[in-house]
Amino acid sequence: MTSISTQVLSQAQARRIALAAQGFTDPRPKGVPDSRALTRVLSRIGLIQIDSVNVLSRAQYLPLYSRLGPYPRDLLDKAAAKPPRRLVEYWAHEASLVPVETHPLLRWRMARAHTEAWGGPRSIAQERPDLLKQVLADVTANGPITAREIDDDIERDRSNWGWNWSDVKRALEFLFFAGDITVARRNQQFERMYDVPERVLPPAVLNTPTPTPEEAHRQLVLIAAKAHGVATAQCLKDYFRTAPAPTAQAIAELVEAGELEPVSIQGWKRQAYLYRDAKLPRRVNTRALVSPFDSLVFERTRAEVLFDFHYRIEIYVPAEKRIYGYYVLPFLLGDRLVARVDLKADRPNGVLLVQSAHAEPGAPVETPEELAAELVQMAGWMGLDTVRVAGGGDLAPALSIALRAA
Repeated sequence: MTSISTQVLSQAQARRIALAAQGFTDPRPKGVPDSRALTRVLSRIGLIQIDSVNVLSRAQYLPLYSRLGPYPRDLLDKAAAKPPRRLVEYWAHEASLVPVETHPLLRWRMARAHTEAWGGPRSIAQERPDLLKQVLADVTANGPITAREIDDDIERDRSNWGWNWSDVKRALEFLFFAGDITVARRNQQFERMYDVPERVLPPAVLNTPTPTPEEAHRQLVLIAAKAHGVATAQCLKDYFRTAPAPTAQAIAELVEAGELEPVSIQGWKRQAYLYRDAKLPRRVNTRALVSPFDSLVFERTRAEVLFDFHYRIEIYVPAEKRIYGYYVLPFLLGDRLVARVDLKADRPNGVLLVQSAHAEPGAPVETPEELAAELVQMAGWMGLDTVRVAGGGDLAPALSIALRAA
């Protein structure tokens, strides 16, 4: 690592700082990754986004794989569901797993549920406060419990409460947003299993004094700054989906405190901020497939500026209008995003399908072989027997050849 002594960073320097901050320069464990490896990644990235799409793998499992290589999935499952609990679900960057210590920093958001929760849950809270009390009582008495299980209770006796499943779900979601209940775990159907915080969060977290909104924003922006290494206000705001004004105030206070240093990045018109302890590696030697929901590419403008990589997820785009595919993962090689592949796990047949493969302009000649090796490793981690190129793209022919030799 080299010291950072300039107020103007090149694009390449900013890119290497970002990759180091995200943990891509940390050596992968030599043996089976354990809780120490998990702690190291969490200390880097600060949160893991959750998403229900399972065409390849649930989104929360992939960031650890990208940084650690093949790891036992129950490493994450235990951290998020069993004592001593390390992670808990809440609204951070969308639905996310955050370290339990971060949970108090989000209480300001919980306190604003009546104004900031989205329409359906907020309207239920306004129109049916009796419903909230009944649902909270059910969770308190019977948690961990799913919305469907509460609905089943109601189906057996509609004369008692008399609401339908969607109202139950809205009530649960409002109570979750407000922090009155939380998520103990997700079940096999990926349903939230709700419970009261007292049975989920460690006592030390429950007893943590509630920080002021200003202090909470400073700490959240600091977590985001550490995860970015160097970032604009938009990047820092996007990480925990904080509002512009309190984010700007937190940045100003962190600059004054010496935690952040204003810098410029060549080719980027926006003001950037360098985290005090950010590292600038001389080079980055890594290889990883990156989830569409990975914190490395959360902020798409940032990915475009730092990596010359225009990236949009096309899950919600009609199939005939997709450019690259349904579930497209960028491929990181060295310090560049050099390709993208649309992947699907054909679990019944034990095949990792490459629906399309595209190289970026200037991708190095070794890209097909490196990508093939990474795909074979991913297939093994997922319990799949083989990798097969099933679609097109300019990289597909060379990748097919490389896979035959892998």
